[in-house]
Amino acid sequence: MDLAALKALKPSEYQEAADGYRATSEMAGKAREAIDNRISAGIRNQLSGETAKAALRELKELSKDFHYVETECALAGTALNGFAFDMAAAKRKLEAAMEDARAAGCTVGADGSVTFPAGGKEVDGKVPDGGTVRVSTSPTDPTAAALERQAAGIHPNPNYGKAMGFADRIGDALKEATDADTKWAPKLRALKADDDLVVSDKDWADAKSDTDGVRGAGKGYMDSLPQPPQHAGPKDNAAWWKGLTDEQRSAYLAVHPDAVGALDGLPATVRDQANRTVLDEARGKAQLDYDAWLKKHPEPERFGPYIDPYTGAMPKGLNVETQEWKDWDAARKNARKSLDGMNAIQTRFDATGTNGLPEAYLLGFSTEGDGRAIIANGNPDTADHQAVYVPGTTAELANIDGNIDRMVKVWHAAHDEADGKSVSTITWLGYDAPDSVIKDAPYEHYAYDGAPAFDKFLDGLDTTHTGDTHPHRTVIAHSYGTTLVGAAAQTGHVSADDLVFAGSPGVKVSSAGELDVPKGHVWNEEADGDVVPDLGRWGHGGDRFIIPSDPDFGANQMTTDTEGHSGYWDETSQGPTQSLKNQALVVVGKGDDVALKPPPDPWAHVK
Repeated sequence: MDLAALKALKPSEYQEAADGYRATSEMAGKAREAIDNRISAGIRNQLSGETAKAALRELKELSKDFHYVETECALAGTALNGFAFDMAAAKRKLEAAMEDARAAGCTVGADGSVTFPAGGKEVDGKVPDGGTVRVSTSPTDPTAAALERQAAGIHPNPNYGKAMGFADRIGDALKEATDADTKWAPKLRALKADDDLVVSDKDWADAKSDTDGVRGAGKGYMDSLPQPPQHAGPKDNAAWWKGLTDEQRSAYLAVHPDAVGALDGLPATVRDQANRTVLDEARGKAQLDYDAWLKKHPEPERFGPYIDPYTGAMPKGLNVETQEWKDWDAARKNARKSLDGMNAIQTRFDATGTNGLPEAYLLGFSTEGDGRAIIANGNPDTADHQAVYVPGTTAELANIDGNIDRMVKVWHAAHDEADGKSVSTITWLGYDAPDSVIKDAPYEHYAYDGAPAFDKFLDGLDTTHTGDTHPHRTVIAHSYGTTLVGAAAQTGHVSADDLVFAGSPGVKVSSAGELDVPKGHVWNEEADGDVVPDLGRWGHGGDRFIIPSDPDFGANQMTTDTEGHSGYWDETSQGPTQSLKNQALVVVGKGDDVALKPPPDPWAHVK
């Protein structure tokens, strides 16, 4: 970039363009929300039939379009602000060098050359003449810079050395501007969408690449913004976010959506916006990876003739699945594990409005390891009643659908009992759950490793709630999830009003009084045929291996009409089971209406 171009450049014009892109991003985001949470939700709640289904398909594609525009325009705005930031710094350096040159009696030419006046001690009766120096090559050539310094030291006119310094500074500024232009030009070009009017998986994968590119190029700009507190609590996170300008918030959402979406203490709407971007970018890449896997591993013949292992005979017309196909299908399922989980989250988004189901909020998301996901039904920041559910062993992103479904059922059941008050139910898969009942579940480190994150999440809900009164909060935990909740209470503080345990193998403590809720607000369910509690007590029970199902623990033993370890959220054609309804009653603060098991008969052994 030459001197004239840099002098004429106005960074403010790029900042104004960035504001325009940011405004477009915000409008697209509002349009997406209107489609998802009002228009589509209204159709699902009130209409049915093929016409309604067709309309929903079209609206879903339109929502994807708006989300893509929202994401890419936010990146474009941040890129323009980053470019303006870099160019403004270069221009300030140029202007400072030119001003200092003028103050020293030098003149800067149109090509950046510096003309210096006569000066110095007389030589042979004459003051050394002035002259002109060109823009230095020193920014890129250390040898030339050393030679220039040597020449300045022996030159009879001291103004020569000064002029050389000004020329060096001008050269530095021009190089900095050229580097910025070279760096940002391809990033901005990459933000141009294709012209097929369809937002594809490839588009979202490209959006992830765009995000990474703008983040790398804009490091200087982002470092100039107020930085998020390191390893801080929800209140500090909230204060940081509130202190940002709209432009700064947009920049963080654009280039660091994963970090913003993971910050406890930020509003649910903000975390949801950030995590949906991360979700769509990750899902696009995962789908492309899976499609590539299928091309490399074509499906073999699924069925082949049955061969009797004893006689070697092949009965005519009897076909079975081949071992080759079984092995291929197992590998196929493993190749798309995270994709199944991401599709399940999108399925929940697409269910908003069905039977009155409220909008969903993605409060946490990651594909690292077994994956993480935190999904709320209804906005917890405004809800009168909150329920946070912690799943147990084998829970991971790949099978998140079942755990999402459980909290959908709790929402419906609680909503029916809430007397008009608002309810938000949350699936919290924010920890690495044991993968195997046999190999992993006996170990306690999964619970203690995940406990701090759970406590912090609950504290974040306290921070972000906007109501005049504190919400009534219930923690519901299943299986190993109850062990995590007990560890969280033991090592930190579980911010809840009620605790509901289902199928608990033990919670590391020996009594309800050791947990962080008022007396009488610990509830337990153990269904017929659930073997986990008695098996688990030897690893996760308290003193004397006591667990919440034991009378001495002091929990309210709720009636169950379901069977086995996973039926606590079953429904019937008439509505929720008693096991499910009891949970819902606790969620809405109607503990007095919960059906309890009769206390054990102390004389039963005599009879």
